[in-house]
Amino acid sequence: MSDQLLELFAEGLDLPVGDLSDETSPENTPEWDSLAAMNMVSLIEDNFDVHLSTREIMKMRTIGVAREVLANKGIDGL
Repeated sequence: MSDQLLELFAEGLDLPVGDLSDETSPENTPEWDSLAAMNMVSLIEDNFDVHLSTREIMKMRTIGVAREVLANKGIDGL
């Protein structure tokens, strides 16, 4: 079963999906720099048709937290 959020982060970070998990963060992933973060916000907003507030963006310090933020916005199946 594919994980759409992990696939988006893999695209944004230019890493294999298998290298990512809900614990992936800027602290343990050198590719997750400020430019990659901006790219991932754009990918998330476009693919899930949502708008992320600055507070939500700043909160997303791991893929797992990004998953929670999207679930709170009503995005199911993540």
